Formats: sequence, structure tokens, C-alpha cells
Amino acid sequence: MACYISSNNNRLYAALESSFGVVAGVTAAHRFTAMSLAARQQTETPRRKDKTGSRTFQGIQGGLRRRTSFDLRTYVYGRTAGSEVPRYGALMQAALGAAPAVSMGLNVAAINGTSVTFGQAHGLRAGSAVVVQGEMRFVRSVLDGQSVLVNAPFTDGQTAGAVAGGAVVYALAVDLPTVSVHDYWTPGTAVQRILRGAAVDEMEIRVNGDFHEIRFSGEAADVIDSASFQSGEGGLTQLPAEPALQGLSEMPVPGHLGQVWIGTGANRLFTLSDARVVVKNNMEFRTRDFGTLVPRCLVPGQREVTVDLEMYGQDKPVFEEIYQAARQRSPIPLMLQLGEQDGALCGVFLPSFVPAVPEFDSEESRMRWRLKGSQAMGSGEDEIYVAFG
Repeated sequence: MACYISSNNNRLYAALESSFGVVAGVTAAHRFTAMSLAARQQTETPRRKDKTGSRTFQGIQGGLRRRTSFDLRTYVYGRTAGSEVPRYGALMQAALGAAPAVSMGLNVAAINGTSVTFGQAHGLRAGSAVVVQGEMRFVRSVLDGQSVLVNAPFTDGQTAGAVAGGAVVYALAVDLPTVSVHDYWTPGTAVQRILRGAAVDEMEIRVNGDFHEIRFSGEAADVIDSASFQSGEGGLTQLPAEPALQGLSEMPVPGHLGQVWIGTGANRLFTLSDARVVVKNNMEFRTRDFGTLVPRCLVPGQREVTVDLEMYGQDKPVFEEIYQAARQRSPIPLMLQLGEQDGALCGVFLPSFVPAVPEFDSEESRMRWRLKGSQAMGSGEDEIYVAFG
């Protein structure tokens, strides 16, 4: 018998809820790999101001309101065979809102700069992703039923006759769904938990670490556990058992693999040293309703999509364009491709963002540009698209 519970003996599952706080069932297909899940529940303890004749706290009778927060970190992984969406797709949808749009493979008839013509009707729209031989691009506009304009040209090697692989795109929506996160441990006698009504308030995509990372954080309606479960919690009569275990081996995408395209001239940037894209939903939970101890629903606020970039400066036109756009507050597009192999790609596309005025850091032997808090904008739920291919 082990002295401690190993932190490696942890398995996470996530599924979309049909209604707020009602626990969604999970299967083996809902399991995903993560680095960590931190869940914290706090009770709001009011201060007693009555005169008790003592300085000792004498307690409070009855239940207290509870607030549950969580922070989950994972890598960008290559998709498993036969899977159209990433295993943490429910969390992606909870962060952005719209159901994933899956595009099938297409035969490429011609590629001319940023113009791509397919051999059949493509069915794509602005924001859709196209993957050709390890490179991902996003559709900026549709020319006709067989041709589109993408955000950047493909590099050498992408020619007619290639097959554009399928991709799944997560886009924005006004309303946000919630998820149930099941947290199972070995041995089975350890405390098992379920986060119900989990809402992603902030999603962060981090580029160019050891591995590309994604972090989801927010609040949940409540946390249910095997040690204190009572019938009726989360719409359950008993805590569900973990699905039958199946083998799961996912490979994280190394942080140094990828591409960056920025500016109206679709310039490729090679000197990126760090990047962080954050989607913040500024959501508010209904926590003050009379007669309830846990939140009853949530209301998303005004969305914020921000970008932090660090790069080594060069005397090239792309840096002049970035600096002018920052000073003049002129929006320019940005695309980040994480990975370089079909089936292990993640793309982040911001059609219009205003770069922050760069800070010059000269402490190193090479001058570094820092752009902190660059703000994305749009005309309606189109500030950011995230794709996997």
C-alpha cells in the first residue's frame, strides 16, 4: 500500500451540460490529458456584530453561500486517430461559445498567393481553416463556390493536386455553455470529484514554452465529491462511477514549432520569443438569490481578447508596419500556427487587432520588443478563431 496518492493517478473528463449545473454524463471518449486541475471552494462567512460577552467566535448556524473557482492547465496535443475534435473540445466551446465547425478534406486545383481554388464546392466561410501539407491558413473571404482568399500565402511546396485536410474551428458566440468536469483518482477509495456548472471565464493560449499550452479558468456552480455526496446534487441520485478505462496516449506539440503571420502584407515573423492570447468573458454568476447557497446561472459580460507578444527586433518592413500600426492605432491581422504536422496543428487567427506600442528591452545582447495588452476587435463575435487540424 502506497503512503500517498500519486498525482499521476488522475484522470479528467469534460462534457457539455444540457442545462446549467446539471451534471453531464461522460464516456471514455470524454477523457483528456491535463497538467493540473486546481479547484477551490470558499464559503462567504458574514461577520457577527452581536455582543456575546466574549471575544471568542461562537459560530454561525445553517448553510453559507459557496463560491467555487477552478484553474485547469493542459498542452496542445496531436489529435488521436479518428477524432475530429480535441478531447478538451467541451472546454474550448465553453470558452468561446459556438459549436465546432468541422470541414472535410478538399482537392486543391490551384494556389496563387493567398487565393486557393478547390476542385469541388468547398462550403467554407470567413474564419474557416484550410490545412495543406502541414500549414494552416484561415479564410478571410469567399470569392465563389470553389475559391477563397486566405490570410497568408502558403510557403514553397504547397501546389495544385494537394489535398487540403479537414479542420475543426471554434468561433465566438453570444451565449456560453457550461461543462461538467469529472475528476477521478486511483485508488477508487480516494475522494472523487465533479465540477458542475463550470464556466470558462478566461482562456489563455501560451506559445513558445517547452510545449504550447492552454489554460482554462473560471467559476463553477458547485463541486460534488464522493465523501459528502447527497442525493439530488447536480441532478444525480448517486455519484457516477468512472467509465471503463481505455488506453490514452497523447503527444504534446513542442513549443518551438510553428509560424507567425502578421500585418496587412501577410509577413511571416521569425523572431517571436513569446506570445500569449487571452479570451476573457467577464462573466457574472447569479450568486445573491434569496434562498439558494450556490449560483443559479451566469451572464457573460463584454468580451476582451488581448495579445502579448515578445520578439527580437529587426530592421525589416514588418517591424516598421507593426510600429506604425501601434502609433496610429490601426488594426492589423495576426495568425499563430502551433505545430507543423497534419493532425498536430492549432491555429489562432485574429482578423483585426491593434498592437500596443512596443517597449524596447535592451538588457540582452539583442534588442527585444514587448507588446503588452494588444486589443482585438471585430464587428460581431469575430475577434478570434481557434482551429485544430
